[in-house]
Amino acid sequence: MKSVSAKIISLSVDEKGAHFRTDRNGVGQVRKYRRKYRVKVTITQTITHSNAGAFFTSYRYFLVFIIPFVASFFLWTVDVESDIPEVVERIEEKLTASSIVPLRPLMLIPDEGEIRRELMQDDMSLSWVRFKRVGTTLLVIPMLSPITNVQKEVNEQPSDLVAYTGGVITRFELKRGERATHVHETVKKGDTLATGVLEQGDKKTVVGADGAVYADYWLEYSFSLPKTIQYKVQGEEKVEIAFAAPWKSQPNKEESENDLRNIFSRLITVERHVDEVKEKLELKEGTEHTILIPLLKQKLLSERSASLIIKDDKILHVTFDNDKVNGTILFLVNDNIAVKRPIPQGD
Repeated sequence: MKSVSAKIISLSVDEKGAHFRTDRNGVGQVRKYRRKYRVKVTITQTITHSNAGAFFTSYRYFLVFIIPFVASFFLWTVDVESDIPEVVERIEEKLTASSIVPLRPLMLIPDEGEIRRELMQDDMSLSWVRFKRVGTTLLVIPMLSPITNVQKEVNEQPSDLVAYTGGVITRFELKRGERATHVHETVKKGDTLATGVLEQGDKKTVVGADGAVYADYWLEYSFSLPKTIQYKVQGEEKVEIAFAAPWKSQPNKEESENDLRNIFSRLITVERHVDEVKEKLELKEGTEHTILIPLLKQKLLSERSASLIIKDDKILHVTFDNDKVNGTILFLVNDNIAVKRPIPQGD
């Protein structure tokens, strides 16, 4: 053993045999002599503190514990759950613009209320957005507004499409009829945008015009709001964990005494509460562009059609009284300006 530099410690001899500790070289020699002289040998591995310390300082500890621990502080997956590809694409673009992307630290991710406001802004197709966060995965679940199906009359009188207000034409979406104006052309209220009478030589065919014609135009919006606005916001989530003593949580009579499947549900109770917090917002001079106009934009979008887009705004006048805020704002919007006008029977 000494010839191969094997270390031997704690050597003792009794009636049953010799007992000693050795290192790896010694174990190799013991196995060699066991096969050569057919000696009965029992080898037991001994775990020492030095071996445990070597493990914690080795690269295996880094791979098994340190890397997963550090990775748990980052967002690794962002998924959008929707059956409509267009909705998924719009939400993914907004999430990317808000820097809610994989490999971003969790501490830099905004709260759900702020993310929800960013996603629902200027998107009337969304009624709500739910979030589900599991570990380092964020699941975004958009909830779409119900689609109202408007049934058209079967025996509808053929009509032309005329402008109900003036504006600059931006695009046509006609289902029937023929254009009576052009893109980028300025029209006035009552001008014909699309005709429902098709002419081919001396022959005229009445088919009726149908569809939409979009234009940019200025919309004058007058308002009267209370100076102090009360609203509710979602507060912090409170988690209450209650523990019951085993001798106080006896099984029900209907349950078997040996049935332990629900033992944890009887011993531990977890309840989650989210309270609504009442907030007040005071409209005062200097908040026209930061609070008032964004508030009026949301109000206007909720009152008009889902296709309306607000491009610009100008303040005509705003007055702050003791309890009211009154004024008029000009909004540059883009929307469908076409309405139907029946074609006279003589045409």
